[in-house]
Amino acid sequence: METKHEIYYVPEQSKLPLMASIGLFFTVFGLANWINEISADKDGSGMWVFIAGLAFFCYVLYSWFGTVIDENIQGLNSAQLKRSYVWGMGWFIFSEVMFFSAFFGALFYIRNIALPELSSGPTSEILWNNFKAEWPLMTTPDQALSGDKAVVNGPGENMANPGLGNWLGWLPFYNTVILLASSFTVHFAHTALKRDNKKLFNIWLGITVALGAIFLCLQWAEYSHAYHVGLTLDSGVYGTTFFMLTGFHGLHVTMGTIMLLVQFLRSVFKGHFSHHDCFGFEASSWYWHFVDVVWLGLFIFVYIL
Repeated sequence: METKHEIYYVPEQSKLPLMASIGLFFTVFGLANWINEISADKDGSGMWVFIAGLAFFCYVLYSWFGTVIDENIQGLNSAQLKRSYVWGMGWFIFSEVMFFSAFFGALFYIRNIALPELSSGPTSEILWNNFKAEWPLMTTPDQALSGDKAVVNGPGENMANPGLGNWLGWLPFYNTVILLASSFTVHFAHTALKRDNKKLFNIWLGITVALGAIFLCLQWAEYSHAYHVGLTLDSGVYGTTFFMLTGFHGLHVTMGTIMLLVQFLRSVFKGHFSHHDCFGFEASSWYWHFVDVVWLGLFIFVYIL
C-alpha cells in the first residue's frame, strides 16, 4: 500500500544568517563603545558604529522575514515547517525569560543579601562607617564612609511607590494601566481574526500599537524626570538596577510595538492573515503578552516593594 508523505520545503542556501550576525555584532560593539565614551566624556565613533550596525541588521531582518512571508504565500511552508516556527518562537521567548530572570535575580541578591551584610556587624562598623541599608538606596556605602554625599552622586529622588493615594500622579501606574489594556486589545484582535472579522482585527491591533507607543512616550517622560532630579545610571546600585531593568524592558516594548506594527501594516495594505494562517500575528501577540507579564514583575518588585 502506497504511503503519502508530506512534502517538506527546504530553502536554498542563504547568506542572511551570516549577515545578521555581522550586523548584530557591530550594533552591540558600537553601543558598548558609545556608552564608554559617554562615561569618559569623550567624542568617538561608537554612536556611528551603533547606528550603522543597527541599520544593517534591520535591513537584513526586513529581507529575511520578507522571504519567509513570500514562501508562505506561495504555499511552500508545510505543516511541519510551521510547527518548527512555533517551537522557534517558544524557545526565543524562553531565552528572554532567562534574560530577565538574571536581572531580577541580581535585584533580589542586592536587596536581600548584599545590603544586609554591608549594614550589619563588623562589616558595617569597620569598613562602611555604620552604613544603613534602605531601599530605594539613597545613600551608598561610599557616601556613608566619606560622610559627604557630594562625593558620589546619589539620587535626589527615587521612583518608588508614593502611596496608593498618590498613584494618580505617578507615571508607573499609568504605564501599568496602558500595558494591561494593550494585552486585552491584542487578545480582542486575535479573537476578531479567528472569527474572520478583518475590520475589527485591524481596529484592535491598531489600538494595541498606539498603546505601545504611548507607553514608550510616558517612559521617556519618566526618564527625563529621573535625570532631572539626579537619578542616573551612576546613582549607586539603585540607579543601575532601575535603569537596567526598566530600560531593557523598554527596549523589548519597542521591539514588540514594531512587530505588531508590521503585522498591522501587512493586514491593512497587503490583506495578509486569516483565521487559519496568522502565525506572524500570533507570534507577535505571544511576545507582547510576555512583555506585559515582565512589566507586572517590574511594577511589583522595582516600584512597589
